[in-house]
Amino acid sequence: MQYRDVIGIAFAQIRGNPLRTFFTLLGIIVSVAFLIAVVAIIQGMNAYVKENIADAMVGTNAFQVRRTPIQVGLIDDELMSRIRKRPRVSPQDAEVVRAALPDAIAVSRQSGWPTPITEVLWRGRSVGGIFVFGITSEYQVVQDYSVQKGRPISDVDVSQRMAVTVLGTELAEKLFETVDPIGQEVRIAGQRYTVVGVNAPKGRVLGQSFDAYVLLPITRFEMQYGRRLTTTISVKVSDTADVGAMMARAEEAMRLAHRLRPGEENDFSIETSDALVSFWKNLTRILFAVIPAVVAIGIVVGGIVIMNIMLMAVNERTREIGIRKAVGARARDIERQFLVETVMLSALGGVIGVLAGWTFAFLVSAVSPLPARITWWSVAVALGLGAGIGVIFGVYPARRAARLDPVTAMRAE
Repeated sequence: MQYRDVIGIAFAQIRGNPLRTFFTLLGIIVSVAFLIAVVAIIQGMNAYVKENIADAMVGTNAFQVRRTPIQVGLIDDELMSRIRKRPRVSPQDAEVVRAALPDAIAVSRQSGWPTPITEVLWRGRSVGGIFVFGITSEYQVVQDYSVQKGRPISDVDVSQRMAVTVLGTELAEKLFETVDPIGQEVRIAGQRYTVVGVNAPKGRVLGQSFDAYVLLPITRFEMQYGRRLTTTISVKVSDTADVGAMMARAEEAMRLAHRLRPGEENDFSIETSDALVSFWKNLTRILFAVIPAVVAIGIVVGGIVIMNIMLMAVNERTREIGIRKAVGARARDIERQFLVETVMLSALGGVIGVLAGWTFAFLVSAVSPLPARITWWSVAVALGLGAGIGVIFGVYPARRAARLDPVTAMRAE
């Protein structure tokens, strides 16, 4: 028997029992759809963290000199105790880094944790939940901010502790609506500040706005809020390839400034956005560890269902098998026929599962801030699982059909 005939008969059997086929494949469809959807969401989140959250927090082609590392979730109690003993990052440290990196595009200093959240008022209107950051003039270069209206905070503002502020787009729109905010006086935590600029929008990340903030000269910020526990130095370089060398030079300068002896551990941290991405990926590894177990259970259950259905099909088609053997069909022809039907069933379940998972991932990304990215390897694994289950669980029913005695089979009703 030719493969074309075998495949044709298999299609006819599947098409002739659509409801039974669907329920037979339900376990595989659900398992494969789960695999595709979860992997798509996790991969999308990994890319989203790198492209949006990490770069937005640290900056593109940038690194930070910090009192504490970014991946605080991975620090044990003993190490955290040592970190608390570290000195705070000072304005003098920023000047040391600046002197060590004359070829850097920008070296800025900004307030860190805890970040004040306050209410901003203007003529009876108020907007709450606004983040307050103290910065030096080069911060906007490091963070890739562009001014939409007015001007950024300048060196003069910082040196003279000027009561001026730059607003995020969302705050400016809510507070002033159709009024030009430049030159207007607002109250930030009870203090008067003159609006000198409005930054272009950065957008939202996972539903969290990156435009609901005010920027103050860091000297003025520290007058009002005091020095933060984690004031940060940020350095922006011209090329990603230069980041490693610049970090090494900054580390050497900081060690000399802090008078650390050879072999003594750093009392500061130097981080890039890769640290945050790595921290996130460590969290998602837990999900990747659980996914195979869940998918394997579903696939095995689906394979057992397929095997039982095919055994039932062998019993239903006993007379057909006897007639085919009587007219010359060999045992391997019968075995191949049932094995092809099983593989086609499970492969069909894999394809439907891929489409269902793809659709679900798309719907999740459409109705929520969670992104989703379908990866080729997850599709290949899903389709391979579908076909593989057909081979593994289809061998026994196929061999049972091939071993039927033709005379006995023809007598079956």
